[in-house]
Amino acid sequence: MATIRKRGSKWQVQIRRKHAPNLSRSFTRRCDAEAWGREMEVDVDRRLLKHDPRILDHTTVGDLIARYRDTISIDKCDAKIEMDRLSRVLKLPIAKLSLSAVDATDFAAHRDARLGEVSAATINRELAPLQHMFQIAMEEWGLPISTNPLKLVRRPRNNNARDRRLHSVEEERLFIAASKSKVGYIKPAIRVALETSMRRSEILNIAAEHLCERSSRLLIPKTKTHRPRKISLSEPALDATLGLLKAYERSRPSRNAFRLCWERTRTRAGLEDLHFHDLRHEAISRYFERGMTMPEIASLSGHSDFRMLARYAHVAP
Repeated sequence: MATIRKRGSKWQVQIRRKHAPNLSRSFTRRCDAEAWGREMEVDVDRRLLKHDPRILDHTTVGDLIARYRDTISIDKCDAKIEMDRLSRVLKLPIAKLSLSAVDATDFAAHRDARLGEVSAATINRELAPLQHMFQIAMEEWGLPISTNPLKLVRRPRNNNARDRRLHSVEEERLFIAASKSKVGYIKPAIRVALETSMRRSEILNIAAEHLCERSSRLLIPKTKTHRPRKISLSEPALDATLGLLKAYERSRPSRNAFRLCWERTRTRAGLEDLHFHDLRHEAISRYFERGMTMPEIASLSGHSDFRMLARYAHVAP
């Protein structure tokens, strides 16, 4: 609300809004002061006023992160993961710096400090949404930021590419271990991953309305690349998908519950070094071994970049 008070023979109006410059003006008549106050409040709320550069002095990187997390990240397919990641960054020193003071050197120092605590892959996953955050702040939020500082920060080299293959004896042990699980979804989920190369998040979101049993086609509406795709299912993949949907009718697991179940299963199989994502690698490598082309494989795996797809291909001699 605008604040109106009598100052001598005139009426003074003051408007204060967070993330906007303070406004003040005096009028002879109170009605004029009230009318101007209402008009300016609407302008401020609609962000029609040009931002005062001083707003950057009173806005921190943390303010920006919180807004991005609550308005942009929340609509992403991996919202929970990114929101948790940004919440962790909010607790770090970089979040306390004002936008007027922070620059690329601060984020470079942040990167170097984090490299002593986490992997290069984790750093890159933290910096990617922060770079997008600054771009959104400049282009859509109207903040007077002249340069995106993250564009000037070199990313650490990520050398965690895996070439773990699942050998036939290990696969048998894995399915035996899955058969002993108290939950019904882990065994068909493993089979679906090996037959379709679907990601864990995609497998967790499979629903009956996405499957056309007659044509053996499955719709994957929510993907990492935000591009829905349809895939054809082999007979084993269709059977596994139907088994998975039946298990989901009894209990659809959360991401964390699925992770814990997978870890118990691989430990029971004596495959502690096997990641669930390795099953996606294995499926794609098998596609290559069958002589499938890059476009054919990409239509199943959902890759839009053939260079990224090639990283997954570990063809057996």
